[in-house]
Amino acid sequence: MTDELKQILSLVEKIQRTQEEQAECQAKALKIQQEQFEMAARQFDRAEALQDRAEKIQESGANLMGLARKSMIVLLPVIVVLLIYLSWLIFR
Repeated sequence: MTDELKQILSLVEKIQRTQEEQAECQAKALKIQQEQFEMAARQFDRAEALQDRAEKIQESGANLMGLARKSMIVLLPVIVVLLIYLSWLIFR
């Protein structure tokens, strides 16, 4: 009976060591997952900041294009009038 008790005690100790090893592995896996989550959160924040910056650049570009269109409405007729005047002076 003592041999059986020793075997049972040995098996229980092995089970306990295995459970401790599994707990350590789970703790390591959890730490890795936490690091990956933090990295993903940082990347998301950076992507959001880049997106905001791109939107601001695009908005300023659109404002510049609007200003260019308004300028062309004024400048194009002036250029045409000056070309007509220059042609009139040359061929007069």
